[in-house]
Amino acid sequence: MNLRMKSLAASTILSLGLISGPALAEELRFTVWTGSEAHLKMLNEIAESFKATKPDVTVRFETIPAADYTQKLTFQLAGGNPPDLGWMMEDAAPTFAAAGVLMDLGPTLREAEGYDFADYSEPALGLWTKAETVYGVPFSTSPFMIFYNKTLFDEAGLEDPLQLAASGKWNMDTFQEVAKTIKDKTGKWGFEFKDGQGYESRIMHALMPPIRAHGGDVWANGECGFDKPEAVQAVQQLHDMVFKDKSIVPPGEQGDYFSGSSAMTINQISRASKMPEAGFEWGIAPLPSGPAGESPVIGQAAIVVFERGEQKELAAEFVAHMTNKENVAKMAQFFPPARKSVLESDAFTSANAIIPAEQMAHVSDAIAKGKVLPSHEKSPQILAAMAPRVDTLWKPDAEVKQALAGVCAAIEPLL
Repeated sequence: MNLRMKSLAASTILSLGLISGPALAEELRFTVWTGSEAHLKMLNEIAESFKATKPDVTVRFETIPAADYTQKLTFQLAGGNPPDLGWMMEDAAPTFAAAGVLMDLGPTLREAEGYDFADYSEPALGLWTKAETVYGVPFSTSPFMIFYNKTLFDEAGLEDPLQLAASGKWNMDTFQEVAKTIKDKTGKWGFEFKDGQGYESRIMHALMPPIRAHGGDVWANGECGFDKPEAVQAVQQLHDMVFKDKSIVPPGEQGDYFSGSSAMTINQISRASKMPEAGFEWGIAPLPSGPAGESPVIGQAAIVVFERGEQKELAAEFVAHMTNKENVAKMAQFFPPARKSVLESDAFTSANAIIPAEQMAHVSDAIAKGKVLPSHEKSPQILAAMAPRVDTLWKPDAEVKQALAGVCAAIEPLL
């Protein structure tokens, strides 16, 4: 889904009245964006354990692909067919909260026996709370990491990102150098953006890590940051890698890190569930540092209950169950937690059977040091205004500074 479609979908909730739809009496409908067998197996185990206190309740997890998620969820809400509860991405949180479509989970969570709401990291709750109101419970506070194909690094005769990080050499310049060397020596792409996207969808996932590494941001305090020198320098480097070095998968072509066609990608540890079938040696490493030093970027997702769902009280009880300490510890193998007691435990670094504990320690460190991706109550309108300006950026002869100035001109009135 491109930025214009996502914007149209999310902004629909601001203008359409929501009508309650029918729901099965004892079935909770829960929308997610994962189709991973490992994820769904774990989620269904948590749902099954809910039967200890609610034996007649079943939970049906409904998968909507991530690229279509916000659009399809919005249309379900506006069309009178709301799910009872679901996952929600960080960039959609302010818009959905402002539209009044999310239930306040605060009373249910604070009254749940043994829940310990104070165990949640206060910064991690920032997007999802307002005073005493709780719009959602973060289930994944997940930093972006570099996934790398060690087999390709060895073939090119290079130290891998984890080795480079250990020796203090893992920075944006080295990142550019190794990506180009791998392309030149192996013929494989040096890097691809998250899930092979980043030009029309997931553009913020593509731009934020280098911009923050250079000490910039995209907006803050009502001011656009895309045209600031730090952002221009960061995006120019990406542009050079795409069109001069030809080391990043370009617009219109499809790389696939998970099948071995790219040496590096950026993603979150939930995607490690795909790696056992990858067929090559691999690892994860921190994002490369930049002139501003280490600047981890965190993607966040929460569980929300929809105000017009017919079983919202029961759905809120399931959220309390799903996000208690025991179940958060279980989910931690894929989704880094916001509960301090779990995040700070040795159990977290050992939770993922696929990723070694010493690499999971980098995940913990990034959570402690990182900042969540930017969001805004007018995110749908901002993304729509950005879209045509961003399109002009990804051309071989684009003037990066001019294109980014155009982005600011388009979005600044909305900030």
